[in-house]
Amino acid sequence: MKQLLNTLYVMTQGAYLTLDHDTLKVEVEGKNQLQVPLHHLSSIVMMGNVMISPFLLGRCADDGRSVAILDRNGRFQCRMVGKTSGNVLLRQAQYEFVRDEGKAKEIARNIVAGKIRNSREVLMRAARETGSPAESDSLRRAGETLAGALARLKDAPDIDAIRGHEGESANAYFGVFDLMVKEDDRRDFRMNGRSRRPPLDRINGLLSFLYTLLLHDCVSAAEGVGLDSQMGFLHALRPGRPSLGLDLMEELRALLADRLALTLINRKQITGKDFEVRPGGATYLNGEGRKTVVVAYQKRKQEEFHHPVLDEQTPFGLLPHVQARLLARHLRGDLEAYTPFLYS
Repeated sequence: MKQLLNTLYVMTQGAYLTLDHDTLKVEVEGKNQLQVPLHHLSSIVMMGNVMISPFLLGRCADDGRSVAILDRNGRFQCRMVGKTSGNVLLRQAQYEFVRDEGKAKEIARNIVAGKIRNSREVLMRAARETGSPAESDSLRRAGETLAGALARLKDAPDIDAIRGHEGESANAYFGVFDLMVKEDDRRDFRMNGRSRRPPLDRINGLLSFLYTLLLHDCVSAAEGVGLDSQMGFLHALRPGRPSLGLDLMEELRALLADRLALTLINRKQITGKDFEVRPGGATYLNGEGRKTVVVAYQKRKQEEFHHPVLDEQTPFGLLPHVQARLLARHLRGDLEAYTPFLYS
């Protein structure tokens, strides 16, 4: 039996979360709108003007259930976790690997290899499916650029060089990303390169929101196996930055975020009316758009696939947890190398 660790997303502005015995209740304007047995939830994500009772917050801390707070645009603000748990020897091994440049480089190399390989898979699939020979050629050329970066990874002398190959592949990938959008939707979804803070077009706004959701799951996965989510190998260490969560997210972006974004656009589940443009060009999903994306993301997490390392059917929602556990096994010495997730 597999249990998909569920996350409750609360986006209704003015909502108030309380605890009644072992049941979480969501009230809006004094009326009960939802109730969920607390043991069904592994984490809670609140977006915008959403409040939570101190008693519920304390119970979540005691149970090891994380509570994340995002602004109304989906940008991460803070995350509450309980007392430090997990194996202290595992975290000690993690810190030693981070300090050992050679060991950290090998983990970073495998993470980037997984990201480039999965991104290339998305491009080549789109190249096969498009009806335009010119667009297929552009997508294939971008795929060749990624293949070249992947081949050069094995000779990268240090982590900075690995980051350079990752950046080269990302530029090529996002340079043709909007060719994977159906032609009649490109007027509303034209991508002018990757922009983050703030996102400057609708595709970037959609991707940034999905990446925020995915990062939350990756941080939870890292902490769930006893790792320090701030001690990463690929991403530079900075105060308050979940570097390991960002590391785990890299190889999963193309599958769990990028392909979902394209599906939502191409099936017209997300349209131009689901966004709002702020002064200066910042483009974010509006309330209805966020609800649509969260529902689609949760459904995607419940779908199953055959995991090549586990050799069994696994829900997509458990993928960050599986990869975090594989990393932990490598750090403990149970696996010779960290095996990135490769999807085909």
